[in-house]
Amino acid sequence: MKSTEYFYDYPKYNNIKEMMNASVQKYAENIAFILKEKNEKSVNYQKITYREFGEQVNRFGAGLFELGLQGKRIAIIGKNRYEWALSYVSILLGDMTAVPLDKGLTDIEIRNSLLQSRADCIIFEEKYFDIINQLKNEEEICLKEFICMDKMEGVKSVEEVMTLGSEQSKADYKECEICCDEMRILLFTSGTTSASKGVMLTQRNIAENIYSMKCVESFYPSDVNLAFLPYHHTFGSTGQLIMLASGVATAFPDGLRHIAENFREYQVSLFVGVPLLIESIYGKIEKEIEKQGKAQLIQRVKKVSNFLLKCGIDVRRKLFKQIINQLGGSMRLMISGAAGLDREVARNLNELGIRTIQGYGLTETSPVIAAENDKYIKYGSVGFPMKNVTVEVVQKDENGIGEIRAKGPNVMLGYYENEEATNAVLKDGWFYTGDLGYFDEEGFLFVTGRRKNVIVLKSGKKVFPEELEELVNKIDVVKESMVFGFPKDDDVDVSVKIQYDENVRKEKYAELSDEEFEEVVWSEIKEINKEMPKYKYMKHMILTTEDFIKTTTAKIKRFEEMKKILEEK
Repeated sequence: MKSTEYFYDYPKYNNIKEMMNASVQKYAENIAFILKEKNEKSVNYQKITYREFGEQVNRFGAGLFELGLQGKRIAIIGKNRYEWALSYVSILLGDMTAVPLDKGLTDIEIRNSLLQSRADCIIFEEKYFDIINQLKNEEEICLKEFICMDKMEGVKSVEEVMTLGSEQSKADYKECEICCDEMRILLFTSGTTSASKGVMLTQRNIAENIYSMKCVESFYPSDVNLAFLPYHHTFGSTGQLIMLASGVATAFPDGLRHIAENFREYQVSLFVGVPLLIESIYGKIEKEIEKQGKAQLIQRVKKVSNFLLKCGIDVRRKLFKQIINQLGGSMRLMISGAAGLDREVARNLNELGIRTIQGYGLTETSPVIAAENDKYIKYGSVGFPMKNVTVEVVQKDENGIGEIRAKGPNVMLGYYENEEATNAVLKDGWFYTGDLGYFDEEGFLFVTGRRKNVIVLKSGKKVFPEELEELVNKIDVVKESMVFGFPKDDDVDVSVKIQYDENVRKEKYAELSDEEFEEVVWSEIKEINKEMPKYKYMKHMILTTEDFIKTTTAKIKRFEEMKKILEEK
């Protein structure tokens, strides 16, 4: 098997406008989005066809042009919903620049992101009104237009903007040309400090990634997708564009606790998620099997099914129909990304007849570099490189493990206004991922760890230790700190080790016992947590007067410190 082998025919487009125009024409009467309208008495479903979606994109885009936003930068913040997708696609089809913001950002982080990006407009949910209103009169903030996804008095709504377009702005919007190779998407990789980097992506970056994914994965016009992955993440936003390129219908989840219910409600057949959720979904299936006392029976049936599969006879979905019905009865494909999926969970889901694959990528690569596909799966691997991406492992150790680097049309332009950071990862056209891995003899790529210090949570969220350390080190009694991920089951807890200054303790906290002093420092950590999204919360603290283990250049040896921490625990 070669990584260049493709299984499905899909035309290559230069940009999202070409792709969307083709989809609207090809799938005009297909359902693009299913919207739920719920009140105390009833639940209604509104179905928006591709033709209707295309019309609304043109109307909203014309409205943006009427507001003078042609060629401008537009930030979007909110949960996954129709207005988010409509805004994003409208911005791209008008050759404006989209600035998706993490819906979990604190007020400080929202301000910093808007300041850094120099966004001219923000499209937001009602819940962000207070912080947006505070920023209206700040001279440093460039915002000139404010559009709410919901109807609010005194603020333009998405619905209202759709009515603004003049005949001229409508014509200008439809006829505008796309600059395929200039920055049209600006995504921030982290939070509140100078460590935050803006990833500059082009429409060609995204279009090429859609093309390569469409050629190896099975996305059908009959599929229903549940948009769980946040749209502000490239895995979520590019994923939604892939759905639109495929004629797929998209519904929106009611929340994490309602995922299984939503699977049944919408007859979801296609789901893109993170390992934590997919493993949780399988865990509930397994518990139900055990509850019914059918664990041994299922194992025996699997052996028969696997034998038949080797003979070319696939009866999995018939044999395990009752189990698949727990997920609504239609689920056929699950795609996992952002972190490593437990190989046994993947194996078990596949043996039940639910195709489960995983991929690998980064924001900087739009995002997919490699993925398993409909025909080739090796549990524990992240599959093969995309056809249009060259992947190499360099600076290998004695086990053949080295840094993964990639080159292709999906690689970012660089980090926004950060030449130093760009030069550190982009060299001679290669993007150095900072991740470690290897290829096996069949060409499957395995990711073994992170060269970077980044803490990757099971949910797929990333925590940058330096960002938190900068804040922790400002506490008066802290001499130095190290933020790390402390192993907890198959995940990690964000934790901090602090070397405190004995002199400062004697001066300010001499009367306190060790327990009382620890509580004072911990209260400072909790204050920092309040300014952070919950996934960045530091949950454990180690206090010491001992020096950290360091290099000759005074850098903390994180690996050795972690080893020491684990030994002491």
